[in-house]
Amino acid sequence: MTALSVLDLSPITQGSTASQSLANSLDLARHAERLGYRRYWLAEHHNMPGIASAATSVVIAHVAGGTKTIRVGAGGIMLPNHAPLVIAEQFGTLAALFPGRIDLGLGRAPGTDMLTARALRRNLESADNFPQDVVELMGYFQPAEEGQRIRAVPGEGQTVPVWILGSSLYGAQLAALLGLPYAFASHFAPAELDHALEVYRTRFQPSAQLDKPYVMLGLNVSAAPTDAEAKLLFSSLQQAFVNLRSGRPGQLPPPVENYDRNLDPMAKTMLAQALSCAVVGSPETVRQGIDAFIRRTGADELMVTAQIFDHAARVRSYEILADVHKSMSKAA
Repeated sequence: MTALSVLDLSPITQGSTASQSLANSLDLARHAERLGYRRYWLAEHHNMPGIASAATSVVIAHVAGGTKTIRVGAGGIMLPNHAPLVIAEQFGTLAALFPGRIDLGLGRAPGTDMLTARALRRNLESADNFPQDVVELMGYFQPAEEGQRIRAVPGEGQTVPVWILGSSLYGAQLAALLGLPYAFASHFAPAELDHALEVYRTRFQPSAQLDKPYVMLGLNVSAAPTDAEAKLLFSSLQQAFVNLRSGRPGQLPPPVENYDRNLDPMAKTMLAQALSCAVVGSPETVRQGIDAFIRRTGADELMVTAQIFDHAARVRSYEILADVHKSMSKAA
């Protein structure tokens, strides 16, 4: 049965604070561990008033330190924002602190707007060097060779699984070439999903890390006791997405009844396209949606995100999904 994992953007809700958001992330991670989710990932975003995970490796340490068994990682680190050596040291340190539990997903987008990318001292041409930077970074995790002058300490000799993240064919091609697992951002950019899966699977070359293709797909899930309640919870993400695409990023707003009814046609079309990989509803609706998505894509793992305003409702959504997943596993 396809595995389930959690992608947490550590949402800062309207009227709340980053401190509360980070406390919520740890609480959700503990629930996810208890419920049997495989891994818990956090993402690098900058200048986003509604996301508290900008210092991603720090938040990973916060979550890993408060849990015991669940894998914790980055989904992902935007590598062109950083020197490969620095990321190798950060994740080598995490792996030393939490052996066998750390993942490193790598993306090439800035994780922000262009003005903020410049504030990060990001060379806007550095994305062109992404393949070389990935290889360099992976090299720092290898045992040091005789006479090696630059070493990642901690880092060298650490087993830190590396993933390639993407929302286009570029990441699919690179992951296939390097023989790495591939995570596709279908939860917000699903347009190239089917083509990217085909490219990755047909071009995959086995590596020391992976002998056959392994795909993890992002999926929005809003689960509640009833379809109506789940739809209401999902409206927070819809509002946040419209605000972001309209150049008005902000904190995660509270849910609104019948939000999509009053949207203009352009906004409706944008949401229908960007959030097409979403399962919203009661346990039975979620079961049907998950089953259809897995059958369509053949995903090895689902990375589930839930941008839900009320923390208790967000935890409940993951609980419902875990129950559905268990029943599906038994049936299979």
